[in-house]
Amino acid sequence: MASADLGEELLCSICLSTFKDPVILRCGHNFCRVCIGRVLDTQDESGVYSCPECREEFQERPTLTRNINLHNVAERFLITQQEQEEITGICCTYCVDSPVPAVRSCLHCEASLCDKHLRSHNKSAEHVLSDPSTSLEKRKCSVHKELLKYYCTRDAICICVSCSLIGKHKGHKMESLDEASEKKKKIWRNVLQKLIIKREKTEERVRSLEERRRKAEEKAAGEAERVTALCTDIRRRVDDLEKKVLSEISRQEKEESLSLSALIHQLEIKKDELSRKMRHIEELCNMTDPLTLLQDPDTGDLCDPEEEGGDEDTGGHDKQLHDGDDLDVAVISHTLHTLCEVISGIRSGIYVVSPADILLDVTTAANSLLISDDLKTATRTREKQKRPETEKRFHDYPQVMSRRGFTSGRHYWDVESSRSGVWGVGMCYPSIDRRGRQSLIGDNNKSWSLATSNNNQYLVIHDRKVIQLPDKISSDRFRICLDYEAGQLSFYELCDPIRHLHTFTASFSEPLHAALCVGLPSYSGEVWITICS
Repeated sequence: MASADLGEELLCSICLSTFKDPVILRCGHNFCRVCIGRVLDTQDESGVYSCPECREEFQERPTLTRNINLHNVAERFLITQQEQEEITGICCTYCVDSPVPAVRSCLHCEASLCDKHLRSHNKSAEHVLSDPSTSLEKRKCSVHKELLKYYCTRDAICICVSCSLIGKHKGHKMESLDEASEKKKKIWRNVLQKLIIKREKTEERVRSLEERRRKAEEKAAGEAERVTALCTDIRRRVDDLEKKVLSEISRQEKEESLSLSALIHQLEIKKDELSRKMRHIEELCNMTDPLTLLQDPDTGDLCDPEEEGGDEDTGGHDKQLHDGDDLDVAVISHTLHTLCEVISGIRSGIYVVSPADILLDVTTAANSLLISDDLKTATRTREKQKRPETEKRFHDYPQVMSRRGFTSGRHYWDVESSRSGVWGVGMCYPSIDRRGRQSLIGDNNKSWSLATSNNNQYLVIHDRKVIQLPDKISSDRFRICLDYEAGQLSFYELCDPIRHLHTFTASFSEPLHAALCVGLPSYSGEVWITICS
């Protein structure tokens, strides 16, 4: 295959340059790793991945596999091309009419030669031939104008014979150029091997981070989908509940309206009858003829309202009015109580159903700590407690662990701290030391801690590595969240809104227990930490 044809085969179809770190897709097409990475990054937004060459689509972001053979071929091609460019850039000194590429250079003559002039060139030993070069003067000593033949190891410089015999390098240790060159090449080969290993490790790290990024994107997409579905379900349930309650209110309002309308109608009739009787009585009262008054045929109907049972009738109306003068809020409230079921469903769909029930284990509490009766509060005291010394008890630091340990699932627990003093909260393995410097939570690889310092700074600590939190913290309430399978332990400030402080990532290998550390009491008050119920 001609060099030009090979060069075309080694071109990336995206950048149109010779492959750099080529990778192959499942469809068989090759691209530069950086080029295809950029294309896939732009396709992340749409979620549709395809090969830029053949347009074959992939369900997920395709894995980029390094094509080692193609990488080696591309590297050799670039080196060969560079050498050819260098060679063709040097022309024969004696071909004046038309430039002819030189194949060798004579150090003695300080001239470059093509094949034709090389055949007729002097073959004596003093005419040293080398690869074509435009800087032949650099191959001669600048002092004696002789060929450089030796390497002075003391001064790390190439010298001529005169330099070694009568020059300033006389008596120095020297090597032949070939010998020195081989030693130098050996050193650089070792360096090259280390660089190759380092690059491979870097590439492996890049692949690992790309995989981690992919998983993070998948997890984020899954969480977003889950939250969207959850919120959609919440809205649907609340809308259904609203319709149900409004329908019940409308039904009761209609029934009440019909009942009151009937009563109003009855009372209107009663009112008209009473008005008629009142008018008739007024007419009778205005009569001057007693005989006409006494002989009136309608006087029998004009009896005393009390004798007629008017109070009883009025009482009956009042009773009906009393029974029907309000909506049945008990039914409405019962319907609204189904909102509790909706809330329960919401909480079960979120990460944690309820706070973890954390009780302190007195058998681990240092004798400088006072533990409350409900096993929720640890207070630093100057008076030593008279608890027996055991292997489980913390000895050198005012610390205590929880009874319960977590080996799976998602959990959280809240704490409230005193404003004064130094304290720390976190989680630890039960195998943590109970004595010595390694027993302080955060100062070993078996515990993780959020703590305060003497200058009121907030820190997160693990394995004695301290990270100072930059933001100001004003709340005295904090949340600790554990996702055991995901290997995440997070700390939050319980302000409005809740604020994330830091997340530790680890592969948990033992049960995790809550851990508290309470510093010395200050002049401003006691130092304590309470686990909130």
